Amino acid sequence: MAITLSERAAQELKALLEESGAPNASLRVWVAGGGCSGLQYQMAIDDADPEPNDLVFESHGIRIYVDDLSIRYMDGSSIDYVEDSFGGGFKIDNPNAINTCGCGSSFQTDDETGMPGCGCGGCGCGY
Repeated sequence: MAITLSERAAQELKALLEESGAPNASLRVWVAGGGCSGLQYQMAIDDADPEPNDLVFESHGIRIYVDDLSIRYMDGSSIDYVEDSFGGGFKIDNPNAINTCGCGSSFQTDDETGMPGCGCGGCGCGY
């Protein structure tokens, strides 16, 4: 499968890339251990070539780099840009997540064990 962007997320990323002075850069997405559900999403602008173990996807004209370990947890995910009363930000919809934190920045899959539910304050969401 792949990692995809909503049209809104792609628009926001294109604006960020322009503002950063790197309009041809890519979005790097990966998974790191941590957060109250066991795993956390990470994203960064990457103006380098992909690493040898990266998978490269393209969605709405934006290249997305994901390392071969992270794709195991994120395959089929989509990234959207959402706004609420606290502001706007990127949100990942991950079909592999069986448990997520209240803020959506941390998650758990069948393959990983983490703290059930949220409430530990480990991800900083305040839930």
